[in-house]
Amino acid sequence: MGAKIYVGGLPYSATEQELSDLFGRHGAVASARIIRISLRSDAVGWFGFVEMSSDAEAQAAITALNGSEWVADLTVNEARPQEPRTGGGGWIRWGWS
Repeated sequence: MGAKIYVGGLPYSATEQELSDLFGRHGAVASARIIRISLRSDAVGWFGFVEMSSDAEAQAAITALNGSEWVADLTVNEARPQEPRTGGGGWIRWGWS
């Protein structure tokens, strides 16, 4: 499988199909996923991940699309593995055991 690409700065209106189509101009897209997590009502936009069928196609898409505009400037780079999280889960127990 090819490289996984991080895409930041997606507009709220973006769909996974539109993301797939955008990257499909630069090669075969194996998958496209948009992550919609917002802790603030004034957050700038969503982010997503695209997996291309080959590393060469992924690099071509990164080069072509990083800094390009889709309502706002996109940040496009190779995704890094998620780092292990440390510390507590932040769960508060309220009076039951």
